[in-house]
Amino acid sequence: MPVTVAIVEDNSDLRATLARVINRAPGHECVGQYGDAESALTGLPKDEPQVVLMDINLPGMNGVECARKLKQMLPATLVVMLTAYEDTDNIFGSLEAGASGYLLKRSKSAEILKAIQEVMEGGSPMTAHIARKVVHSFQSKGSSTQATENLAEREKEVLNLLSQGFMYKEIADKLGISFETVRTYIRRIYEKLQVRSRTEAVAKALRR
Repeated sequence: MPVTVAIVEDNSDLRATLARVINRAPGHECVGQYGDAESALTGLPKDEPQVVLMDINLPGMNGVECARKLKQMLPATLVVMLTAYEDTDNIFGSLEAGASGYLLKRSKSAEILKAIQEVMEGGSPMTAHIARKVVHSFQSKGSSTQATENLAEREKEVLNLLSQGFMYKEIADKLGISFETVRTYIRRIYEKLQVRSRTEAVAKALRR
């Protein structure tokens, strides 16, 4: 079965280009295209895409709020923000809204397809520059953030790697522990931070 993808982007040329890139890629299918958040929230529940590429600067409701509402309607759908913005507020706002990745519009077609694959495998794709922003913010604030005060040092290490987009198996390899041990740490992190997902955990840990 192909990976089903929908696009929410107000630029019609870019929207069409993204759709062509997806449809021409083996094992991928674009099942919906929308120019604004309002029509997307009406149509996406019918499309039931596995992945949504979401612009931030949409007319009317912005992409961050659209992502938030969409995750409430389709919690299993993975949202990757595709935007011209890379400021910290938009990055964290998107993570808090439930986005699983954050890419720049100038990303090459191969990078976008790789991000779709990565998010389907449990990763959190980000461009190198954006990932550095997230990691820097975590390193400068994470250890003293009230939200993470109750985390053990190993749990903070796991959360740090989560914030960088590493998958569970990669975290296990980096820390020299088993996959199941990583799952146990992550379950404890979620319980202590009172969250239900990777993106919620990272966003809560990185809040100012």
